Amino acid sequence: MLTPFHLAVQVRDLDEARRFYGDLLGCPEGRSSDTWVDFNLFGHQFVCHLNPALGERGIDDHRNPVDGHGVPVPHFGVVLEMADWEALVDRLTAAGVTFEIEPYIRFRGEPGEQATMFFRDPSNNAIEFKAFRDIQGQLFAT
Repeated sequence: MLTPFHLAVQVRDLDEARRFYGDLLGCPEGRSSDTWVDFNLFGHQFVCHLNPALGERGIDDHRNPVDGHGVPVPHFGVVLEMADWEALVDRLTAAGVTFEIEPYIRFRGEPGEQATMFFRDPSNNAIEFKAFRDIQGQLFAT
């Protein structure tokens, strides 16, 4: 069993973060205060810290080329089972989420073949969700 990670990010508005992570992504809310809120991000502790100075633009990023796409850096996300990834794609698509990188299969036919998609939260934090047909056998395959 994996040990849960802890990740904290800046957001421009906590209510906006609650709607995005809680309502849209389905992450249960944990503890909170006037300046932060904990979410259960697929078993991991994910904390949104209020930074109202972010304004409309939100987080800046950098891009690195990966498999023909400009991957936003920094980014975070979770590796899901394929069926869960496909269900999330459907939920995000139905909600009208704009994908930074549309859902597709990366490294097709190679040991690390994976489904991936990138999108942003309302504060412009980049998020990647990915899936493998065989997580144990492919996650770190070279």
